[in-house]
Amino acid sequence: MLSAYLLISHGSRDPRSEIAMQQLARLVSEKARSVASIARCETLIGTAFLELSPEPLHEQIIKFARNIAFLQKFRLKIVPLFLLPGVHVMEDIPTEVELAKQVLGQDILIELQAYLGCHPSLEGLLAKQFATTTATAKILVAHGSRRPGSQQLVEVMAKNLGAVTAYWSVPPSLETQVQELIIAGYRQIAILPYFLFAGGITDAIAQTTEKLQLQFPEVNLQLAEPLGVSAELAELIWDLIKS
Repeated sequence: MLSAYLLISHGSRDPRSEIAMQQLARLVSEKARSVASIARCETLIGTAFLELSPEPLHEQIIKFARNIAFLQKFRLKIVPLFLLPGVHVMEDIPTEVELAKQVLGQDILIELQAYLGCHPSLEGLLAKQFATTTATAKILVAHGSRRPGSQQLVEVMAKNLGAVTAYWSVPPSLETQVQELIIAGYRQIAILPYFLFAGGITDAIAQTTEKLQLQFPEVNLQLAEPLGVSAELAELIWDLIKS
C-alpha cells in the first residue's frame, strides 16, 4: 500500500515557524524518497497546523487526502510534531483525526502516529545542544501543560542530562530556577529552550534571560537555541512515521 504523511505542528503567527516546518518537511521528504527508491513505493509529505490556520485541522487533513486521491488506495499517517503529551496531543489532535475519518470514510486508512516528544533519541539531540556550552548548571525550559503527567518525560530527560526543568506556562518558572541555582552557588548556567523552532515564546525566553543577566551580572547565563531544523531531527521524524 502506498503511504503519505502529514506532519502536524501547533501553528504560530510568527512566520519563522511555518518556514521551518516547510524546511523540515523537505528534509523528511528527501529521506522518504531515498528509502522509497529502494522499496519501490511512492511517498508524499505534507504539513498542517492545529491552531492559527484558516482551516481547522480536520479540514486540512481532508484536503490533503483528497489532493492525493490519484494514488487510489493509500495509507495516511498523521505525525504530531509536539514535544509534550498535553491536551493537544492527547485530546485535540485525536478528535480532529476522527472528524476527518468520518468525512473520508473507509477508502483511506488514516493512522495517528506517536508524537515526536516520545522518541528516545531526542535526549541525544538535547545533549548535543548542551555540549556547546561551558556551564556547570543546566536548565531545560519546556512549554509545560496542566494535564497531569504530561511533564514526566521532560523531567526524566532533564535528570539524565544533569539539568533542572523550568516551564513557560506552569511552575517552576525560568526565573525561579535561575534564582535557585544562584543560591546554590552556580555562576555559569546554560538555558536550553525545549521547543522545535524559534518563535514568540523563544523570543520571550531570550528577553527573560537578558533581564536575569542584568539582575545578576556576576552570573554567566548561556542561552542555547531551540532544536531547529536539522537532518538529525528529520531522521527522528522518519523513524516515527516508518514504524
